[in-house]
Amino acid sequence: MLSLCVEEYEMARHVVVGKGPVGSTTARLLAEQGHEVLVLSRSGGTSTDRVEHRAVDAADAEALTRAVGRADLLYNAVNPPDYTTWSRDWPPLAAALLTAAERSGAGLVVMGNLYGYGRPSGPLTPQSPLAATDEKGRLRAQLWTDALAAHQAGRLRVTEARASDFVGPGIPPAQSHLVRQLETLRRGRRAWVVGDPDVRHSWTHVPDAAATLIALGADDRSWGRAWHVPSPAPRSQRQALTDLARAMGAPPARVSGIPWPVLRAAGLAVPLMREVGAIRHQWDQEFVLDASETTAVFGLAATPWDDVVRSTVAAVQPGTSAGSGSSAEAGTGRLKK
Repeated sequence: MLSLCVEEYEMARHVVVGKGPVGSTTARLLAEQGHEVLVLSRSGGTSTDRVEHRAVDAADAEALTRAVGRADLLYNAVNPPDYTTWSRDWPPLAAALLTAAERSGAGLVVMGNLYGYGRPSGPLTPQSPLAATDEKGRLRAQLWTDALAAHQAGRLRVTEARASDFVGPGIPPAQSHLVRQLETLRRGRRAWVVGDPDVRHSWTHVPDAAATLIALGADDRSWGRAWHVPSPAPRSQRQALTDLARAMGAPPARVSGIPWPVLRAAGLAVPLMREVGAIRHQWDQEFVLDASETTAVFGLAATPWDDVVRSTVAAVQPGTSAGSGSSAEAGTGRLKK
């Protein structure tokens, strides 16, 4: 499993913006290391003796700066809830976080994704060009370009961890192409997936993403560039869902791809389907993440796929809350030797 080996360094004040699966897991791991942790989100939360929660509108630069106050590291783990309004929601959020980092002096660690690369011509590395032509991909590329320009101008320090589609504990079904199919598989029904069910695809374990964010913030070699989150060997949607069904003790998985003409037709009435069609390149050909450089520089290795499957299934077993219990064991791994 991927995590940090806690080194002998001064405990710091960390501010995590966003309390979704990545933000919550990052906060928990930081608290376990003995750091002072503040989590900021629109709805706030219940503070404990290890993690403080406060409510703030993260798109309000002044309010966010006041809430951050003094901080050593600031983590952008925000995930706007409406997938169809990224172009409206992301720019003010990203700008406010840059402002808060600059004013507080905190290093900014961003949770990113692979959208900016566009259609791949092979495994994606951090050196792959940001060549997206779709709206969401161009947006993510521009957000990183803006952050990097601020870094190069000496206004702040920034780094970005880029992950593929998430799997693991604590993920709402609507936010995961695999998790949303688990109840269907449990009932023995056919899983209808986006794109070609047999092309290889990278999946990133949520605790691995959180551990990578923490590693980047703790190491000066990370600043001024992006890194990929170590992820298990790619699995097609059919392979991944077959593994998950077997781990649940469900009937053998039956998996079919939704024809693109059907998705295009649905997009005429359903905005979300239209957005999915715009990124079909992520699902109709191999979409593979290469994080070998992260492993070489920081010594981080991905959680083994079998462990990812077990933690994902454990989080959604009847009688358990998604993400309860399993995330605690899933993110406490070792440095890769």
